[in-house]
Parts: sequence; structure tokens; C-alpha cells
Amino acid sequence: MVTWKREMQPSIRRKQNSVLHAATFMSSRSAGSVEMEEVLLNPRFHLDLWLAFTLQNWILDVGRPVVTLVLPADWTPLNRPGAAEYLHILYNITAPLILLKMLERSPRTLPRTAVRLGVITVVMGTSLHLAADSITRRLMLIGYQLHLSVRDNPVMKNLKPSSLIDAFELLFYYDDTLGHLMWYVPLFLVLFLFFSGCFRHRKQEEKTPAAAWMLLIPNAAYYWYLITEGQTFILFIFTFFAMMATVMHKRRRGMVPDGNGLLTLYSFSAALVLVAVWVAWLWSDGVLRKKHPGLIYVPQPRTVYTLYLQQNNHT
Repeated sequence: MVTWKREMQPSIRRKQNSVLHAATFMSSRSAGSVEMEEVLLNPRFHLDLWLAFTLQNWILDVGRPVVTLVLPADWTPLNRPGAAEYLHILYNITAPLILLKMLERSPRTLPRTAVRLGVITVVMGTSLHLAADSITRRLMLIGYQLHLSVRDNPVMKNLKPSSLIDAFELLFYYDDTLGHLMWYVPLFLVLFLFFSGCFRHRKQEEKTPAAAWMLLIPNAAYYWYLITEGQTFILFIFTFFAMMATVMHKRRRGMVPDGNGLLTLYSFSAALVLVAVWVAWLWSDGVLRKKHPGLIYVPQPRTVYTLYLQQNNHT
């Protein structure tokens, strides 16, 4: 009898442990569902995140060419980083942090390995762009023309040995192609994942915050800059289509974008309008057509400035 009781005790303990595990799982699951319901019932506008995102983009990204135009060329030695390069270095540090914060506030998360690879990719892409763009600025000081290809530039025609032109073409490939892909693909992916969590129930009444309307113009203008200067029209339009498909899918489930989603959606829409106006204005420009001979014709603002405005200033 004593032996039978001893044999039964381990099985009873296992049953008790399994019951405790099941209760813990169900309570955590219910707590998670309650937390998700609270997020849907009480959506909030991420003003701190939007302010950090906007200030970073305008000061550290758009501010780089502005600083280059405002400050004199001999303000810093050409063999040392200038003010624009230091702004780029700060952007390389802050951009991954803000993207990680966006992922933290998105209900749709990626595996940790994918997040780490994305951060590494962004840092590598922005670093490639930093190195190549700093050399491009110094080439412009000696007569390099952005509206011409590398081999057609007068500066490169007299370069000896001529094989050095291949090295400069590799440099511009790192800047305009590889660096931009490694930089902007994770950026637009994070923006889409963040947008996919910015929805609320249709029956719930919510007014768009005044801060969202105030941030609409600077965000739309920055996306215009991202499309034109960064040559990211394809990535941008695919992200926009994915957002519209998400909106239609969510509407079937009785959900509509909240203040964060409306700011993102309206900013993307306004940016497309700005790009259409920009392209229509420069549609018949033969010089820029040679620079962008493909099907997608989106001139870069810095190329337009160096081609027309800078020449007029010199004359």
C-alpha cells in the first residue's frame, strides 16, 4: 500500500504541474489579448516618435546639402570631414534607433535575427553613402558635373591612368545604387510594419490630432526629397500600394487608420503629388533626360541646382 502511494505521487505532481502551466498560458494569453484590445480601443498618437523622426530627417539628412551650400568650401580642410559629414555620422547613429523604436510600437514584429540584420544593413548602407557622398562633394569643387555620367565629365577625361575612371564608377555605384538599396529597403519596410499597426475600430470616434496636420507638410516634403534625391520611386510606390491594400483589408474587418496611420497615408499621398508636379515641370528638359534615360524619369534636386541655379550664381 505504501509502495502504491509512492508510485502515484510523481504522476499527481506531473498533473498538477501541467495544470499550472496551462493556467499560466491561458492567463498570459488573455492578458495579451486584453492588452491588444486596450491598444485598439485607446489608440494614441506617437507625437514623440514623429517629432524625432521629422527632426532627424530635416536636420541630419536634408540639412547636409544645405550646410554644404551655406558654409564656404574652405571652412574645413578637404582631407578632413566637414560639417555635412558630421551630420551624416549623426544620422547613421540615430536612424537605426528610431527604426527600432518604430518596430517596438508595431504589433507586427519581425524575428530578432531579421531585426539585427536590418539594423546592420541600414548602418552599412548609410556608411557607404557617407564615404561616397563626401568624395562626390570634393569632386564638385574641382568641376565635376552631376548631370553628366562619370566618363562624360570633363574632370575625368584628362584623368591618368584612364583605368581610374573604373574606380570612380565603382564609387558612384556604391553611392547611388548599393548604398541606397541597403539604406532605404529596411526604412520603407519598417514604415510599412509601423503603419500596419496604426488602426482603430470603425465605431470608435477619434479626431485627427492637430499635431498630425502640422507634421503633414514636413513629412510629405521629406518623402518628396527621398524619392527624388534618393531615387527611391519604385520602393516608395510599392510601399504605398501595400499600405492601400492593408487599408482595404482592414476595412473588411471594421477597422480604419488612426491618427498615426492617417499621417503616414496622407504624407505618402501628398509626396506623390509633389513628385508629379516636379516631373511635369522638368519633363521636356533634354539634359536631364540624358541623365535619366530609363522609363522612370525623376530628376534629382541637387542635379537641377548644379546644372542651372549654381551656374546662374557664378555668372
